[in-house]
Amino acid sequence: MNEPRLVRFSSRDGLPLAGYDWQGPAERTPLLCLPGLCRTGMDFGQLAARHAGTRRVVALDYAGHGESGRAESPARYRADLGLRDVLDACAALHLYRAVVVGTSLGGLMAILLSVLRPSLLRGIVLNDIGPQVETAGLEYVQAFAGTDPALATLEEAVIYLQKAVPPLGLDANGWRRFAALTFARGADGLLHPRWDVRIAEAARAGAPTGLWQVWQGVSELPVLLIWGEASKILSAATVGRMRREKRDLQVLSLPGIGHAPSLESPRAAPALDGFLDAIP
Repeated sequence: MNEPRLVRFSSRDGLPLAGYDWQGPAERTPLLCLPGLCRTGMDFGQLAARHAGTRRVVALDYAGHGESGRAESPARYRADLGLRDVLDACAALHLYRAVVVGTSLGGLMAILLSVLRPSLLRGIVLNDIGPQVETAGLEYVQAFAGTDPALATLEEAVIYLQKAVPPLGLDANGWRRFAALTFARGADGLLHPRWDVRIAEAARAGAPTGLWQVWQGVSELPVLLIWGEASKILSAATVGRMRREKRDLQVLSLPGIGHAPSLESPRAAPALDGFLDAIP
């Protein structure tokens, strides 16, 4: 397997940032993978394993997540500063064009990049996110992000997540992998979230506004939307309007699945890979 290289660089304000880089041929468009608020770049490990060697794959850890540095003030975790960090990462890692695969917050950043840096984008995958975020879902994410359950075992972590998160359609091995990617063992021997729980304070500012206008920026791009029909973040009404405003939008609907769908599910993975393979 093509193993990733852990890459480290600094943001413009000096905060250490990190990501994972799976090498691939320079002539093909790289993938830039942006995780959700409570996730890290290693969520994309299986996706990268399928595509690494055929194209470069880069997955980022936002400030306060995974291998990236923790900020002195939670205000540093604002979404606009996170978007600035993504642009800094693209410069540091020499990413001048990419297909962005964005889960939740990462998808919002992809939509904003279509206006802020249109020359970067060759396509977008939106995992359960759109120009409008439902308030109830946002409040749930904020509460989850701000909680450290401090668990003793991976089995406890699985049970905690099965109760705390929406239905994801995972089997036993999938839940164990999901738990292992969610928590890391700390100096006290307990499992803690792989993010600074103070990100919840910054998230209370809410989702970016005015994104329906920004949505026009993706009009010329190939876009795949993966939608969990049981999502409390992305409503059927929002998906309908997205389809009306972008007639060539590709949508994979997953009945009974909540926020955010696994990109490795038997239905999601083939659709995602097919979409990506069609982009040179």
